Amino acid sequence: MAREWVINDYSGYKGLVLQQCKPQNSGPGEIRLRIEAFALNWGDMDLMLDRYSFSFNNFPARIGMEATGIVDEIGEGVTGIELGARYCTLPYFYFNKGASADFVTIDARYVTPAPKNLSAVESASVWMQFMTAYYPIVELCKAAPGKHILATAATSTAGNAALNIGAIFGANMIATTRFEENRDYLLESGASHVIVSGNNELAATLRQMTDGHGIDAAFDPVGAGMIAQYSSALARDATIFFYGTLDGIFPQLPIVDMFQANATFHPYSLFNYVEDPQMQTKGTAFVYNALEDGKLAPNIDRVYPMEEYREAWEYLSQPRTKHGKVVIETGL
Repeated sequence: MAREWVINDYSGYKGLVLQQCKPQNSGPGEIRLRIEAFALNWGDMDLMLDRYSFSFNNFPARIGMEATGIVDEIGEGVTGIELGARYCTLPYFYFNKGASADFVTIDARYVTPAPKNLSAVESASVWMQFMTAYYPIVELCKAAPGKHILATAATSTAGNAALNIGAIFGANMIATTRFEENRDYLLESGASHVIVSGNNELAATLRQMTDGHGIDAAFDPVGAGMIAQYSSALARDATIFFYGTLDGIFPQLPIVDMFQANATFHPYSLFNYVEDPQMQTKGTAFVYNALEDGKLAPNIDRVYPMEEYREAWEYLSQPRTKHGKVVIETGL
């Protein structure tokens, strides 16, 4: 028998249960992976609390948005995938068939070969963060010299990826963080400027850092009242890419500031871009090339064994002095 972590209600990670299961066979258009490693993501946390871009069809439900494993079964009609090769899952609308298990059966459209020269743990850690940042920063905002982009909660893996990617394209990347000790890390990650949260003059500081222009885009997972703190510094035709609720509260929009800037509020989900074959190809190609060129790199904070999945979530839920992904190894 194999193992899987499941939830039976929307009570969060403390409701996770490790149970035995029988691996599901691959159906038409599917493959099965023997999972070597899977990563924790804040989207999984939101799913466990029913505040994400999709909900579970039923319980028990299995979470897990990104994983690496060995192809051990290929379903009817699947071509171009090699039995015994290492592949990664891409973040997708998995409903209750996530990757927090020894085996996962997945639509073959949502897997990609593991990057060369990366371990299983490293390969499981790169897709969610870099692809989440890629589409808003590159495809939608068109990051380039002269573009001013705010990344809030910039020590989060996706926020940090936004700094990495924006810097590659020469944008003026401005980061916010709660702690002064994160400043050097964020500057090394690609930030041109760092603002420590709690600054009551955030909008004024942003205008100063952009020579009065304001920010062309915000990449924001915070929620609650964060948007109102910077909304008066939105440049003409700016876009707010809202992609999470770290505060657990959906934002109230500062409509007057947005009217005056002709700004757009864009609730953003990576999954919608992974569903688009052309966009998926663009995103994966960018990540492969940037990893190979050394412009992007995996950043692992901690690795836990399969049995300590709840403990890994407990660690991720606390303020950290280290940065990077938390990953589970199955031992398979």
